[in-house]
Amino acid sequence: MVSPGEGVDGALEDEVAEECTKLYGHVVRVKIFEPADRAVPPRVFVEFEGPVAAARAVVGLGGRLFGGRAVRAKLFDFSHYQRNELAILLPREPG
Repeated sequence: MVSPGEGVDGALEDEVAEECTKLYGHVVRVKIFEPADRAVPPRVFVEFEGPVAAARAVVGLGGRLFGGRAVRAKLFDFSHYQRNELAILLPREPG
């Protein structure tokens, strides 16, 4: 959804929460994680109220364009999310 170095702010979190709530189900929280490695794009985590909404979002968001970029959506281990271990399992970007 965003590239390294782009201005990531609360407006993006609000926009994502509003859109995901309309399309997939109640959003509890949106977290944006910006890795220390500026070559790796920020990650947007959307916490839904339940697994059905999360599964719908993975299907609905996958491949959708946002700001001219294709979204890659997948489920993330909730225990890592709760511990704020958001860098875990990030693929290494080429370069």
